[in-house]
Amino acid sequence: MRLLTVSDVTASELFPVSHRERFEPLDAVLSCGDVPPEYLTYLGHFFRVPVYYVRGNHDIRYHSRPPQGATDVHARLVDLKGLRLLGFEGSMWYNGGPMQYTEAEMRAILWKTRPMIWWRGGVDIVIAHAPPRGLGDGDDPCHRGFRCFVRFIRTHQPRWFIHGHIHRVFDDPSQRLTRLGETNILNTFGWHIVDIDDATIPGKTRAMGRAASQGPWRRLFS
Repeated sequence: MRLLTVSDVTASELFPVSHRERFEPLDAVLSCGDVPPEYLTYLGHFFRVPVYYVRGNHDIRYHSRPPQGATDVHARLVDLKGLRLLGFEGSMWYNGGPMQYTEAEMRAILWKTRPMIWWRGGVDIVIAHAPPRGLGDGDDPCHRGFRCFVRFIRTHQPRWFIHGHIHRVFDDPSQRLTRLGETNILNTFGWHIVDIDDATIPGKTRAMGRAASQGPWRRLFS
């Protein structure tokens, strides 16, 4: 399975797509937030693949003008060609704006997803706007990651935890990737290609270019 992941900026290579052969064949587009809804509409239409997204802390237009033909997976577990995909929107609370959550609020959202995860037998891919705390996040209030994400990863061990929010240009594609147990944690700032081998855990990743212009139930999420 081949996935195009995007977040945070509109990449010149993708809007419009300049070299189609660099990306195809694709199975889906995954957005980790803070991109214009028109961007996702265009990518879904151009590549003719499903688009799944979570909103970032700046995606205030999505309520009135959501991306056409795309699926919001915030706190939803959906099927992606046999893989179980789950999403979490927003960032850490810092000024009271939309799609901002305190640690306790995000922990409550994760807690509510536990029945569906149990029913489906786990989760394979998580897309989130914010990163896990201490795994590629920042120190300022806005860019701190969620501690409950760390516990979620340790508990459920998805193959991939893909996030945006942390604006960073990577000279080496391997710098995007962090590991926690069997989980690949990927900062997809700009765009990235993820190739997943269903026969292996956690899979494999391959960068196709430089981004833009360049964790007992009661204890699960404590």
